[in-house]
Amino acid sequence: MGADARSSGVRAGGGQGAAGSRTSSWALWPPLPPLSFLFLLLLATPSAWAAGYQTCPKVEPDMLNVHLVAHTHDDVGWLKTVDQYFYGIQNDVQHAGVQYILDSVISSLLAEPTRRFIYVEIAFFSRWWRQQTNTTQEMVRNLVRQGRLEFANGGWVMNDEAATHYGAIIDQMTLGLRFLEDTFGSDGRPRVAWHIDPFGHSREQASLFAQMGFDGFFFGRLDYQDKSTRKEKMEMEQVWRASASLKPPAADLFTSVLPNIYNPPDGLCWDTLCADRPFVEDPLSPEYNAKDLVHYFLQLATAQVTWYPEPVPLVYMHGALPPAQAIPSTSSPSSEEGSIPFTITMPSSGICVCS
Repeated sequence: MGADARSSGVRAGGGQGAAGSRTSSWALWPPLPPLSFLFLLLLATPSAWAAGYQTCPKVEPDMLNVHLVAHTHDDVGWLKTVDQYFYGIQNDVQHAGVQYILDSVISSLLAEPTRRFIYVEIAFFSRWWRQQTNTTQEMVRNLVRQGRLEFANGGWVMNDEAATHYGAIIDQMTLGLRFLEDTFGSDGRPRVAWHIDPFGHSREQASLFAQMGFDGFFFGRLDYQDKSTRKEKMEMEQVWRASASLKPPAADLFTSVLPNIYNPPDGLCWDTLCADRPFVEDPLSPEYNAKDLVHYFLQLATAQVTWYPEPVPLVYMHGALPPAQAIPSTSSPSSEEGSIPFTITMPSSGICVCS
């Protein structure tokens, strides 16, 4: 790919091998609009220069407000090495290439101003960032400034909570958060801790997160019996008093259990390797299913409301390591299905729902 092409697009580095491996993925995406158009688009975007909670969408009273959280969970080493995950190597072991996920996310955010996305693993993001052109880096800074690309957790990795020494936890969090501070300033500061894949959660981890200044803690995995009981008692959210020795509220932290670990609802996975039926909104098509899917979505959201004390459900789109791309979700206008009014919005790292 020539220098002229790179100046107006998002690229992944990595030499001849990486460039050759990404050609087919790049062909899936149309060219980005001219930079002059993108600049005007950024200026026209609501709250374009206000990061943080100022970018949260407005919650509509007397409606079921459903927040779509578009994300990707990228293991920094699991079945493959870190480099193999990043470059998309050894896909016969696991089909995953993080550089392509980030490429497609940034392209999609630039193409549609209502889209939002959160990212977590700074070990991957910092590597991708170093391989981008100055032009791309500036466009990404603008997305972060708008709150449309937001970082959750912000550590180098999403650390284990069971066998990890607290010193190592602090060190790896410092490494990731320092990168975000140096690169994006206060605009890049994560406001929620995000542990959607560690198996089990320790009180000390929550205490550390509270002392680091996080406003909330979201996690995905817990014992199925504990989860069932919490659903029945509407205790999927709580304020975790994470220390017996520190004077409250020094280690108190709002904590929420995600409804489906890190996955989208059953039947609503539209990644490239998913087999769920796509959303067909043309009423003239014999495959038209928009009304049924909206009704199904509302049933899911209405059921989810009964698990949490706050009646504002979160719906997570995409999951662990999509194969080559992760498309940010787009906020939809308010609609009505039957007797249930609802609106779908994109929160800022999911924390806007915590009223």
